Amino acid sequence: MLSGKNIVVGVTGGIAAYKAADVVSRLKKQGANVYVIMTEHSTKFVQPLTFQSISQNYVVTDMFEDPKTWDVEHISLAKRADLFLIVPATANIIGKVANGIADDMLTTTLMATLAPVYFALAMNTKMYENRIMQSNVKKLTDYGYQMILPESGRLACGDVGAGKLANPELIVQTVIDHFARPKPLSGKRILITAGPTREAIDPVRYITNHSSGKMGYAIAEKAVSQGAQVTLISGPTQLTPPVGVHYIPVVSTKDMFDAVMENLDVDVIIKAAAPADYKVVNYSSEKIKKNDAVMSMDFEKNPDILKRVGELKKHQILVGFAAETQNVEAYAKKKLIEKNLDFIVANDVTVKNAGFDVDTNIVTIYDKNGKTDAYDCMEKSEVALIILDKVAQKLQEK
Repeated sequence: MLSGKNIVVGVTGGIAAYKAADVVSRLKKQGANVYVIMTEHSTKFVQPLTFQSISQNYVVTDMFEDPKTWDVEHISLAKRADLFLIVPATANIIGKVANGIADDMLTTTLMATLAPVYFALAMNTKMYENRIMQSNVKKLTDYGYQMILPESGRLACGDVGAGKLANPELIVQTVIDHFARPKPLSGKRILITAGPTREAIDPVRYITNHSSGKMGYAIAEKAVSQGAQVTLISGPTQLTPPVGVHYIPVVSTKDMFDAVMENLDVDVIIKAAAPADYKVVNYSSEKIKKNDAVMSMDFEKNPDILKRVGELKKHQILVGFAAETQNVEAYAKKKLIEKNLDFIVANDVTVKNAGFDVDTNIVTIYDKNGKTDAYDCMEKSEVALIILDKVAQKLQEK
């Protein structure tokens, strides 16, 4: 089932650490190559020799111990891993990773990996239900990390409730299911743009728009989970790039245009960004001071990224977006033809739950073959899956 897969198991300092030995044993029996990283606290519950004997690989416990190879250890494991499994995942490790803390071998390796990461949660019920803990879990889930939820039962501390480590058999089955899951975009290269762009007026001010980047980031995250090699070109946002993407930050529309032109050798291009259509003609190198006079500014057109890509595309699937406030269908269909798109995702940003900076969207997708699909309000992550499903269908048709 897992023959040849490289799985890194992170063991943290919870009483359920002894069950991690069973998990490692089961993974080995499934044919996986297992590498174990133990936190200092976990070694108080189980000796490293136990995991070394079961995994038949050296167990890493100390970030500052003499290296066993010439590789930088945490980078080597981060690159080698096909999957990371943290078992048990305590409130401490969840809090550290959720907030970008990398102060030991396990957290530094997790920070460096592009592999999928599964946390098998285990802790006291009150800790599990704590609002901070739940907020950290949500943050990690939003970033694309996977949670194996705890079971309910009698805990080691005597409390009864949620927090008991999931059965080792279930944990290993989750890993098996991960690799067995169909990945319709496996091996496909996808370029995604997201977010707004900024056009400077002076060193202090700029013009931009209300795009949050949430739609593009959701597509990037789901594309990675479906096996795609994703390049995400993003204007300034408050979002953290999804795990596993090649991230290229840009500021202006010209920056985004140049980045897109340099990365056109892909299978699919999804233009979910909202680049500024115009830029200031006379940028002031000094801050423009306020006075009583009426101020006017001259603007000139920015390069039309989507149109240029439509002109240059050969084999690529090209997807565009139309964020409109009126005549949505007419404008979307016009853009579909003029920009040489395979399909376009349109929405009315004046409608509640379909505009900028929200987690939901209400879209209609227009296909170049004349097909129209309208969807009710749903999470942007769900919209992302619909878009990628259509992309996969287009790729099969080609």
